[in-house]
Amino acid sequence: MSDRFELVAPYQPAGDQPDAIRRLAAGFEAGLAHQTLLGVTGSGKTYTIASVVALVQKPTLVIAHNKTLAAQLYGEFKAFFPNNAVEYFVSYYDYYQPEAYVPSSDTYIEKDASRNEHIEQMRLSATKALLQRKDALIVATVSSIYGLGDPNEYFRMVLHLVRGDRIDQRELIRRLTEMQYTRNEMDLRRGSYRVRGEVVDVFPAENDAHALRIELFDGEIENLAEFDPLTGENLRRLPRCTVFPGSHYVSTRRTVLQAINTIKDELRERLEQLYAAGRLVEAQRLQQRTQYDLEMLAEVGYCQGVENYSRHLTGHMPGEPPPCLYDYLPADALLVVDESHVTIPQLGAMYKGDRSRKETLVEFGFRLPSALDNRPLKFEEWERRAPRTIFVSATPAKYELEHSRGEVVELVVRPTGLVDPEIEVRPARTQIDDLLGEIRARVALGDRVLVTTLTKRMAENLTEFLDEQGVRVRYLHADVETVERVEIIRDLRLGAFDVLVGINLLREGLDMPEVSLVAVLDADKEGFLRSTTSLIQTVGRAARNLRGTAILYGDRITASMQAAIDETARRRGKQAEYNAAHAITPRSVHSAVRDIMEGARDAAPMPGRRGRTRG
Repeated sequence: MSDRFELVAPYQPAGDQPDAIRRLAAGFEAGLAHQTLLGVTGSGKTYTIASVVALVQKPTLVIAHNKTLAAQLYGEFKAFFPNNAVEYFVSYYDYYQPEAYVPSSDTYIEKDASRNEHIEQMRLSATKALLQRKDALIVATVSSIYGLGDPNEYFRMVLHLVRGDRIDQRELIRRLTEMQYTRNEMDLRRGSYRVRGEVVDVFPAENDAHALRIELFDGEIENLAEFDPLTGENLRRLPRCTVFPGSHYVSTRRTVLQAINTIKDELRERLEQLYAAGRLVEAQRLQQRTQYDLEMLAEVGYCQGVENYSRHLTGHMPGEPPPCLYDYLPADALLVVDESHVTIPQLGAMYKGDRSRKETLVEFGFRLPSALDNRPLKFEEWERRAPRTIFVSATPAKYELEHSRGEVVELVVRPTGLVDPEIEVRPARTQIDDLLGEIRARVALGDRVLVTTLTKRMAENLTEFLDEQGVRVRYLHADVETVERVEIIRDLRLGAFDVLVGINLLREGLDMPEVSLVAVLDADKEGFLRSTTSLIQTVGRAARNLRGTAILYGDRITASMQAAIDETARRRGKQAEYNAAHAITPRSVHSAVRDIMEGARDAAPMPGRRGRTRG
């Protein structure tokens, strides 16, 4: 097993890629805190970043702004680094209804969540890779800034076993229980163990395929073996092995006992405040709930919602940022923020929403004030913890450009020679009839069409109208869950239908080379959905096709439209100039229609259940 990144790719860098790879790697080695990769659609941004990783040879964290993009990136990086530790770190909740209290109606909403075991295993595998290997590349979402167990405590709980070492069976079982493994004699599943005489079988929490057999004799480890938990067949003998904890929220017995004392002190102090304010109901509620949690902590070392006591378990002071995935990263790591113009604002928004909900829970006696410290990082805390960073976007925002201080590396020329789509502006008055004619022309060529509208109602009406006209059309809207959304895009590429209508769902990171026309209805209505960034991103969806064209329907040309047209023209000029100088004939992209969710498919929400999913 190599400790070095080994890039496996069927092609060599081309177009703007060689210069971009060289400059980004040199900037990283020179210690630049921030760099920006301005990469147009289809320019090979993922391959460029993979090449930089292979050059700098540092553990890497890649942040995406949603699970679908993270899954796509995970699949791509796995293909580029098949022999290295490419891991996936997103929220393990299929369904997530956070604990909340609505004072106006005196309604307490208990936390209701469905954990995805496969994603939980992948998260544990990600932190294990960061602790054990130098060739770890983690693809994550904003879930990476949420509180996680203390890495020092987590590492202290790791169980090292060596053949020939002495360990009493009782001591081994005690350690496994302390590490939050459960005893299960009937069904050996991930995060559990069973005891059969002198043999202890353990299914490591971070492993998805193999379990561990520990054979003891007279207090000594006689044999260690990896085995198939389904068939029971021994796969290989091991001279030594390491068992990682069953959860990120694990603590030694001593730490738990110390935490119990500080929780009791905080409870006493908070009860005095509530009684002094005459809030007897809140005081009684808090005492009852906290006392139950304390009993569970004393008995088994953890309780439901143990993360709300993370400040006590880590020994942090009030207001201090909680440990998170960034604490598992080495100081010399590389951070890549994908689609940074969306991801950066998302990172900044997490803290405030979480805070307001928990303040209500604390005020009305459902939680101790220390629960406020179980939170995502504030944006400025994230900035302090982030290692050397590369922002990646086709449309970098003000934040990225300012922090990069001119270190903007352009990836405009595509290896395929494709130039940016031509942009036409047509009157909005006749947009529907004109669009129908364009759709029929494109469908006759075997191409696909994307249409973006301003409102949900208009999207529904347009879909209905096109359907009546015999067009094979589907509508993609905000209520469509992650897996179904991926399947709709896949069906479009496979030709199950020809036209996809949406609102704000057809922008970042979608690989659809079959699309030759993007139509933007009411492009002259200034606003978030018709900003310069939105227009450039939307137009870019047609950039992987030789016949790529974008039509902006509007009765006037707004400042945003003009800026998008000018930037696209600048890029087209640079691309055409490069093609002419190197005698390159543009060709369409032909990429296999893969299931982009692959191993991460189980990350999607459960169908039929409505609630939040945390990134």
